Amino acid sequence: MRTQVAIVGGGPSGMLLSMLLHKQGIDTIVLERRTRDYVLARVRAGVLETGFADLMREAGVGERMDREGIIHEGASFAHPGGQFRIDFEKLTGRHVMVYGQTEVNRDLFEAREATGATTLFECKGVKPRDIDGEQPFLTFLHGGKMNRLDCDFIVGCDGFHGPCRQAIPEEVRTEYEKTYPFGWLGILSETPPIAEELIYAASERGFALCSMRNENLSRYYIQCRLSDSPEDWDDDTFWEELIRRIPETAAETLVTGPSIEKSIAPLRSFVCEPMRWGKMFLCGDAAHIVPPTGAKGLNTAASDVHYLYHAMVQHFIESDSQGLEEYSARALARIWKTQRFSWWMTNLLHRFPEQTEFDLKVQQAELAFLAENEAAQRALAENYVGLPY
Repeated sequence: MRTQVAIVGGGPSGMLLSMLLHKQGIDTIVLERRTRDYVLARVRAGVLETGFADLMREAGVGERMDREGIIHEGASFAHPGGQFRIDFEKLTGRHVMVYGQTEVNRDLFEAREATGATTLFECKGVKPRDIDGEQPFLTFLHGGKMNRLDCDFIVGCDGFHGPCRQAIPEEVRTEYEKTYPFGWLGILSETPPIAEELIYAASERGFALCSMRNENLSRYYIQCRLSDSPEDWDDDTFWEELIRRIPETAAETLVTGPSIEKSIAPLRSFVCEPMRWGKMFLCGDAAHIVPPTGAKGLNTAASDVHYLYHAMVQHFIESDSQGLEEYSARALARIWKTQRFSWWMTNLLHRFPEQTEFDLKVQQAELAFLAENEAAQRALAENYVGLPY
């Protein structure tokens, strides 16, 4: 087999890149380790920046998103001193879109299948080879036999545990990591959302987030110990704790019900430099992870796709490789800004085990300042709706 761009990973970043390249006549083959049903069943982020939504439209897969997605022009922030709303539309002229990653992937899969392009699922033992040479290729087990895929470039959209980043020599790559001493316990329930917009709550008992997927599907999170497991929390215990952490006026409107999905996600920050080695490029979680507090994980992957897509078009159509040469530096410049924002939001809203009384007072003062200061709100809004590419 041969293709121009071999994409490892059938998540949203890999599939979005494949569709954008297809629109420009650039051939791709996507290799995915899991089954199609498994990928589509994963419950992940659901807040899309303006830039991500624009890329979906450019790829020709934005119709259902625009029809069913929920536009949010702001978000509420609650803390022991009160509650306030930040108006994204007023402060930036932009908004975010609530549209689940499951739906994003479904739209991308169906669009790619309609093109007849090749996507191979259940590919085992994928190994990038000769990535620093002239003729890179991949070997992998599929259909009961070993296969070889030759290509001009390899793109690793294969997540944190995938093989692509590991194929970059250890002496070449530098990895930066920070782990947080808590996780997020999240549940999905077939209940109407508590409010029309997200509520971020910084309570004395820890962080909570009230979110949604659509008008009849709600997503809630509470800060929990890393040692906890989902089995430690039955539904009643979760709802009781959520009510303790959110504003009383919101709790009065909360509709509870059985959870249809429950999981705990650890929080960490991670960046790998560089994001290119030879003929291979990293994209999304393969190169960086952010805590979910600022809704930047999926959206930062989209910015990688933007830079790499334009660089590939420049190379294949205009015979100019400058964009490919600059990809890593350009992507990382924006990534570190989103890392800063996610780190700041996490520190602003969570309770840390080692916090002193002084630390708590400063945290409270920062929330009070954010509630009162339009410039501070504008800075948050600009980051939340998405920094320019």
